[in-house]
Amino acid sequence: MTKKRSAGILLHISSLPSSFGIGDLGKEAYKFADFLNRAGQRYWQILPLTPIDADQSYSPYSSVSSMAGNIWFISPEKLFEDGYLSKDDISVTQGKPDRVNYLKSIQLKSKLLAKAFKNHKAHRKAAFEAFCDREAYWLDDFALFMALKSFHKSKPWYEWPESFKQRNLKNLLKFTAENESEIAYVKWLQFQFFHQWKSLKRHCNDLNVQILGDLPFYVSYDSVDVWSRQEIFKLNKNGTMAGVAGVPPDYFNEDGQLWGMPVYRWDVLKDQGYDWWLKRIRKNMELVDLLRLDHFRAFADYWEVPAKEKTAVRGEWKLGPGEHFFATLKQEFGTLPFIAEDLGDISPAVYRLRDQFKLPGMKVLQFGFGDNFESSDHIPHNYAPNFFAYTGTHDNNTTRGWYRKELKSRTRDDIKLYTNTSVKEENIHEVFIRMVYASVAKTAIVPMQDILGLDESTRMNIPASTGKNWQWRLSSDDYTKEEGWLRQLATLYNRT
Repeated sequence: MTKKRSAGILLHISSLPSSFGIGDLGKEAYKFADFLNRAGQRYWQILPLTPIDADQSYSPYSSVSSMAGNIWFISPEKLFEDGYLSKDDISVTQGKPDRVNYLKSIQLKSKLLAKAFKNHKAHRKAAFEAFCDREAYWLDDFALFMALKSFHKSKPWYEWPESFKQRNLKNLLKFTAENESEIAYVKWLQFQFFHQWKSLKRHCNDLNVQILGDLPFYVSYDSVDVWSRQEIFKLNKNGTMAGVAGVPPDYFNEDGQLWGMPVYRWDVLKDQGYDWWLKRIRKNMELVDLLRLDHFRAFADYWEVPAKEKTAVRGEWKLGPGEHFFATLKQEFGTLPFIAEDLGDISPAVYRLRDQFKLPGMKVLQFGFGDNFESSDHIPHNYAPNFFAYTGTHDNNTTRGWYRKELKSRTRDDIKLYTNTSVKEENIHEVFIRMVYASVAKTAIVPMQDILGLDESTRMNIPASTGKNWQWRLSSDDYTKEEGWLRQLATLYNRT
């Protein structure tokens, strides 16, 4: 990891412009990478790349797989370039709205992907077969799981017949033999995703732009990971959850957050040498240059809620894997190219774990202004170099929306006093960007909405809600007009 000062932009793939209803790995992704390079940016931060579906409200943090890729990011234009689709096929588009309509975009892309698959047999067959062999350790279970979900009309695995729920080998082999084509289709879609993603990553790296990825701590209850490795999750013998993940009441929600995901059996994982975690991290590190460990605090201690509870209030803290886990990672990988998401209700043990392994933490400027802001860990004069500083994250309101909707007049006065600037709604994003750029934090990351000065209507996510999240998109490439200003700032504050 570089020790030089640097800057980057947070923009998920789904938020890119495209003609197919959702951002993808096509020409607009390459155009954005070129923009980052010209604007003096070192990092492109994204959200998790794993599959999404309606049952999880399309959240990238609650996926059916911890290792598979999001097939809706496959670019039809790239499939055309590779000979899988015709020009007429990709002329049927959904226009360029500024929000993702998941239902419509998935319907459109499903037709295009199915058509492309029909043309694959004589095209790159050897490469596809090599991919299937190389990735079999996760791909075989994933493809079987997705075929079974389709067969059971999208029901979660814990509602399947007992023989499938408990992975009876005879029944699984029989199902596999009878559904070869559908299983092959699932694998082929993954082949295309990883092919397109690795091409984009090479382009970014050639431009000296690094990809900063995101690894959720937990996985969805209805996932291939839980179905295929039930012993490492806190489940009852019948497959129901015994302990549910979440966080206690905090800045975002007075009832806390109940995530509906099973917690881990860390004693079992330790006995297995953390095999599942090592494979998961290794797979994700193939796709990115640096990995943010979401909900880092759970490695030290985590909030476990009894499955019967309706809110997260009545949970309790349990010890996480701690030092032994990261020592194992260091022995396995040599270096630890991670960022610790150390936000929220944090104990001293979390900071000790972060600092013991020299992992950079996070500072979020919006969190810096509140009661006793002078002593806040998130106010720039209290920063230390080994941090990534943000104006806000995907879980925050945009800075302009935050200023408009969430601030009391006293806090607005504090911001004016602190910056000695005439701060108002129209320039708050620029003031905040300058503050994180000017700070001693080695890396400054700004969400694209803040660079454009957009309001609360463009917010990416409201934690603990299942409303209109993960939908915001750039409606055009007008963002390129910010190139000169960003490069000037990066140069001024020695972040190029």
